[in-house]
Amino acid sequence: MGKGKLAKFADMASYENVFQYPYSVVEHVPFEMQGHWREQYFHNDHPIVLELGCGKGEYTVELAKLYPDTNFIGVDIKGARMWTGATQALNEGLKNVAFLRTNIEIIERFFAKDEVQEIWLTFSDPQMKNPRKRLTSTYFMERYRKFLVNNGLIHLKTDSNFLFTYTTYMVEKNHLPIIERTEDLYHNSQLSTINSPLLSIQTYYESMWIARGLNIRYMKWHLPHEGVLEEPDVEIELDDYRSYHRSKRSSLDKAK
Repeated sequence: MGKGKLAKFADMASYENVFQYPYSVVEHVPFEMQGHWREQYFHNDHPIVLELGCGKGEYTVELAKLYPDTNFIGVDIKGARMWTGATQALNEGLKNVAFLRTNIEIIERFFAKDEVQEIWLTFSDPQMKNPRKRLTSTYFMERYRKFLVNNGLIHLKTDSNFLFTYTTYMVEKNHLPIIERTEDLYHNSQLSTINSPLLSIQTYYESMWIARGLNIRYMKWHLPHEGVLEEPDVEIELDDYRSYHRSKRSSLDKAK
């Protein structure tokens, strides 16, 4: 029998690699490690990479194992899921990985200017009804600018055609420099990432989606500090599913 939610939360309260600041907490308590992650937690000068919406933390942990000279922080609000990656990182003695349990809508409260070098968005909720909640929207790009270095990298890995198409329009409208883009990550021989160890990382749900016949889409772009960001004004065909084993809930066919 798996460990219950209460037991997992009790575990994480004692984990040295987990920092829990949901909105209700951070509203009243400032995050004193903002701007000081390297000296106070990682104890090195290595780059910091965030995975936003990390779920169980599988990707965060595997990235940390692949790149020991980089610091990785998985961010999500769902602590019971995060427990899996946090526990694995502790058990394997990974010192270059941490987890932050908080609402991504307030992510800028936890990192200072130029403190982060890269952001990974792995299988984020497409948020087809509300662009302000999409992690690739200009609303979030403005948040990322507050702590991401100038021209820092953003990676999107998704099975959602809607989110990928929307993000493509957003990037193109704002002339953000695209480094790589593919609608079929594992079968694009022209992609420089094809020989990268990054392709060796597959989350549980990703493997399920691949088995289901869904293409995995990937895009990497720079986010400059200068320039006013604008939302794309275009209708996009909705995905015919919401997530694995769930059918589409909306009767609409398109959305902006």
